[in-house]
Amino acid sequence: MLKQRILTALVLIPLMLLMLFCSGSFLWAAFSALIALIALWEYGRLAGLNAQQQTHYLGGTAFFMLTAYLGNWQLPSLIWLISLGFWLIAMPIWLHQKWKISANAQGFALGWLLMIPFWFALIQLRPNSDYAAHLLAVMILVWLADSAAYFVGCAIGKHKLAPVLSPKKSWEGAIGGLVAVLIYVTYAQSQGWLFAGQSWLVAMLASVILTFVSIGGDLLESWLKRAAGIKDSSNLLPGHGGVFDRVDSLIAVLAVYAAVQSIF
Repeated sequence: MLKQRILTALVLIPLMLLMLFCSGSFLWAAFSALIALIALWEYGRLAGLNAQQQTHYLGGTAFFMLTAYLGNWQLPSLIWLISLGFWLIAMPIWLHQKWKISANAQGFALGWLLMIPFWFALIQLRPNSDYAAHLLAVMILVWLADSAAYFVGCAIGKHKLAPVLSPKKSWEGAIGGLVAVLIYVTYAQSQGWLFAGQSWLVAMLASVILTFVSIGGDLLESWLKRAAGIKDSSNLLPGHGGVFDRVDSLIAVLAVYAAVQSIF
């Protein structure tokens, strides 16, 4: 399993960096759409969509994305506000209540609420390759929070964060992830990578919120899998599970980050 994870990462990381720094705007939008659509397909599996429903769901979403890009559409502030409200308010309630999803209108709507702002965030935060480093800095925040939480949790984790949702996560790991993010953002801000023009206190507060959202995105996807009785969202990435498994925290953080930029 570890060998598979390493080999898959050795392929995916260079591909991601190549697309991020070298692709044109259309290719980046298409690459981002591919990621979002695969994650949406995996979400559909968790919701119990049948083959016909999946075809219509993904086909309609892909058509919307193409139309939005060609028409240079921007996501309305109201939708960004709804996305922000979901991740900051509804998501914690969802995890507490342990709501389930199914192949109905609510299930379709939640999938769009997760993936459409995620896709718009990817292309809005990286309109061209000149902005690649900025988007990468946000992504590093998410990856660092996740990695630090994992290693600290493995080393000293004793108190379960959410035993029903994700038994392996601990409070110690979550705190370790937060500390790592605060240190990283302090440095990233001094270099002008993140929160440029904001005070250090504002940057730290934003870091706390984004770390909370990152953990929440991970827990939400873990709960959706547990509720569906599925271990991984798919087996597309050997050793890593599915695309949704890998971008669950990014979906949440990038949506919140882009929403704040768009609204305020």
